[in-house]
Amino acid sequence: MKVKSYKAGSVGEVELDVAPFGEKILYRTLKDAVVMHMANQRQGTVNTRGRSEVKGTNKKPYKQKHTGRARAGDIKSPIWRGGGTVFGPKPRDYSYHMPVKARRVALRSAIAGKIADGELVVADLGDWSEPSSKSARKVLADLGSPRRACVVITDRNENLYKSFRNFPLVSVRTAAELCTFDVVNGGIIIAEQGAMDALAARVGAKKAKAAESDS
Repeated sequence: MKVKSYKAGSVGEVELDVAPFGEKILYRTLKDAVVMHMANQRQGTVNTRGRSEVKGTNKKPYKQKHTGRARAGDIKSPIWRGGGTVFGPKPRDYSYHMPVKARRVALRSAIAGKIADGELVVADLGDWSEPSSKSARKVLADLGSPRRACVVITDRNENLYKSFRNFPLVSVRTAAELCTFDVVNGGIIIAEQGAMDALAARVGAKKAKAAESDS
C-alpha cells in the first residue's frame, strides 16, 4: 500500500507493507488501552484528613442537655466547620495492566487507523549530529505544520529528541517504547522506515509465526 513519505524536504509516496498491522480496528480495545495508560499516569497522592486526624481537642464543647442546641461530642465533627472529611480520598494506586496480547492488538489497531486516515508519514530524517530546532521546524513545516505530531525513530537519538522537544504537542518515541496512547493522541505519525519495520515485527510477530506454522 502507498503511504505518504518525506525525504530531503520533499513529500511523496512510498510502498509500505501494511499486512502486519491488519485492516480491522478494534475500537473497544483501543479505548481500554488508552484508559489504562491514563490511569497509570495518575499519582494517587491526594489526601484528606478524617475526624481522627484533624487537629483539635476531644473535649465536649458544651453540656449535653438544656442548651437548646443539638448535642455535640467534639469540634472535630464532620458537620462542624474545620472538622474532618467523611469518606474523603486517600492515597492509592490507580495503575493496572492489560494482558500483553491485548496491548499488542491495541497498538496494531491504532497504527492501522492512522494508515487508513492517511496520517502516517514514512520519513527519512537523516543524521542529526547536533540538536537543531531549525531543522525540526523545517520538517514540520514541509509536512504542513501539523498541530500534533509523534516522531517515531528506530533507536534513541538524543540530538533528535532535543530538536523536537521545544515544540508543543510534538513528542519523540522509539519504536520499542511506542504505546497506543502515543499513536492515538499523537496526531500525525512521522516514522522512520526502520521504526516501521520494528513495529511490524513487534505487533505482527504472532500472526507471522502462525502463518509460517500453517504453511
